[in-house]
Amino acid sequence: MKITKTFMSIAVASAVMMQVSSCKEAQHENPLLQESTLPFGAPDFSKIDSTDYLPAFEAAIQQTKDEIAKIAENPDSATFENTILAYEESGRLLDRVSRTFFAIVEADKTPEIGEIEKKVTPMLTDLENEISFNKQLFERIRQVYDKQHDSLTGEDQKLLEEIYKSFVRRGALLPDDKMERMKEINMKISDLQTEWGDVLPNATNEAVVWVDKKEDLAGLSEADIAQCQKDAESRGKKAPYAIVIVNTTQQAPLASLDNRELRKKVYEASIHRADGTGKFNTFPLVVEIAKLRVEQAEIMGYPNYAAYSLENTMAKTPENVYAFLKNLIKAYTPKADAEAKAIEEFARKTEGADFQLQPYDYFYYSAKMKKELLDISEDEVKPYFNVDSVLMNGVFYAANRAYGLTFKERTDIPTYHPDMKTFEVIDKDGTTKALFYCDYFRRPTKRGGVWMDGFQKQSRQWNQLPIIFNVCNSAKAPEGQPSLLTWDEVTTMFHEFGHALHGMLSDCQYNTLSGTSVARDFVEMPSQFNESFASIPEVFDHYARHYKTGEPMPADLKERMLKSINFQPCYALGENLAATCVDLAWHMLASKDIPTADKAIEFETEALRQVGLLNSQIPPRYYTSYFNHVWGGGYAAGYYSYLWTEVLAVNVADVFAKRGALKPETGQDLRDKILSRGNTGDLMQMFTDFTGMKEPDASGLLKARGL
Repeated sequence: MKITKTFMSIAVASAVMMQVSSCKEAQHENPLLQESTLPFGAPDFSKIDSTDYLPAFEAAIQQTKDEIAKIAENPDSATFENTILAYEESGRLLDRVSRTFFAIVEADKTPEIGEIEKKVTPMLTDLENEISFNKQLFERIRQVYDKQHDSLTGEDQKLLEEIYKSFVRRGALLPDDKMERMKEINMKISDLQTEWGDVLPNATNEAVVWVDKKEDLAGLSEADIAQCQKDAESRGKKAPYAIVIVNTTQQAPLASLDNRELRKKVYEASIHRADGTGKFNTFPLVVEIAKLRVEQAEIMGYPNYAAYSLENTMAKTPENVYAFLKNLIKAYTPKADAEAKAIEEFARKTEGADFQLQPYDYFYYSAKMKKELLDISEDEVKPYFNVDSVLMNGVFYAANRAYGLTFKERTDIPTYHPDMKTFEVIDKDGTTKALFYCDYFRRPTKRGGVWMDGFQKQSRQWNQLPIIFNVCNSAKAPEGQPSLLTWDEVTTMFHEFGHALHGMLSDCQYNTLSGTSVARDFVEMPSQFNESFASIPEVFDHYARHYKTGEPMPADLKERMLKSINFQPCYALGENLAATCVDLAWHMLASKDIPTADKAIEFETEALRQVGLLNSQIPPRYYTSYFNHVWGGGYAAGYYSYLWTEVLAVNVADVFAKRGALKPETGQDLRDKILSRGNTGDLMQMFTDFTGMKEPDASGLLKARGL
């Protein structure tokens, strides 16, 4: 998952709603500056125009400045109520405007929205700097921390800790000269990430592979060929067909395309989309961001950015992460070599004894091998994975069985795009729990990848219900045809909904602590665990139904399909391990060791060689030049968290399996001990409270992956 970039990263913060009476007359008409009259306070996209965003930001930023000044200049002695709670209440309007705007930036970024983003980003970074380095404000926060920390309990104490430590980590204790430099660095990183957010989607859209003849698409299903035709039409129709590049290294058509030269062309378009081979080159941005991050770390007294970033996670140190990874790599490597050799030998039966397996061949021959050994293919099962059935009869059904939730579609709430659907989430006692939006289909204005975020978080303090959304990038079928998913896309829907549940089931006092506001290497646990529901027989039978007949998947096909899930599992683990090590390699560097842009590929190659993951047949899931999690998102030195939390998720799934995976009592226990608690307690203790385990058992990961 990617949690959407919020430039108000001080978000230990959010704020009292600006009174409309304090706005200028013209601002009364701006829907972003007024409380929404829609249910749940949902943003009213039927009224919001792109021209509303900039004046809304200007007003909300000024309101936040006024609120912060009032706290900092309060003549009374600092207390939890007049300082910490007042800070928690500040910037609420800005939080609302930011969440609405950046949801659009990520999912429907028109050129006009892009121009507004360029104006808004430095404004928000200026505000963040102004608050982070406000000495009067921090002095009051420190006084409360020193005097009241030990007398506070529960969420009050946790809120104080989070706010105080966040200021310290941003540099509130630095001398003046270093504070000024940190402000400059924050602004530069913000500008560079905005530029990255422009360049990478454009590079990915430009990397589309045009195909002139239908026969070159041999191997693809008729539905996939129709999708290629639709994609060509939506992108200017430079040729009758187009193969669209998605965010990861490997592309789904490579499993089916018979034309090896076209497979190679698609693969190379993917890996070279932004490395300077074509018109786009992100390496200068990467190098500058890496330099600025390590400078931040060094100013704060850390040897590298990874050490600085990981201090506030479950892993704590880069050394702990590497120890975890090395154990996985040691177990994985011989099995990966054997898997690749087996695929190559299989291919040589038809291609000749001198055939050399390439990364663009791996999926193709693995699929053929799967078909021969297990008598199963993607095209055989896709008709049973209609996106609507997966959502309603799978994702929602599992949530109903495990947690007692029901979902009522709301057609009266406007969305930012007609492809979206909206649902009211109703708890087992009949009360409304949340509002949920889903936006599943790709389009040129949407960035690659999948993610969860919210238009607002849950907070008892604000009397606020969560408004959560999931965004994916599946292909929308041509008019009149069903939108069918691959198994990977099915599990992705369950994954992102796990994040959504973490947000929707939150029951916390404070906005700062609620929902998914947890350490990076814990936040992926609920989502990875939720994937396990996809293959539970009762759930699977409920959604895996033929799009024409509505009949469930036949028993023999189901058996073969489920058996195939872990067929040749090394690739998926290997590409993740490689990407994780690329991320860590960049962020373990001292400033003097950052390579120049023209040496970035060489550095990346050497980094993979050193950890034993330089494998020409299993490339990283993301190469540096399009690694959005790391350079555009919040996962710098943190991509390891997907594997780390997979261990936690497997352990949790084992508990569910033992107690009864769909028993309401088991689901309620997870709600009570983890999903409802946000960041209100020690995360490892929450894990222990539910599982009974003092520490995670990493051996479960390899077993779950079939290794």
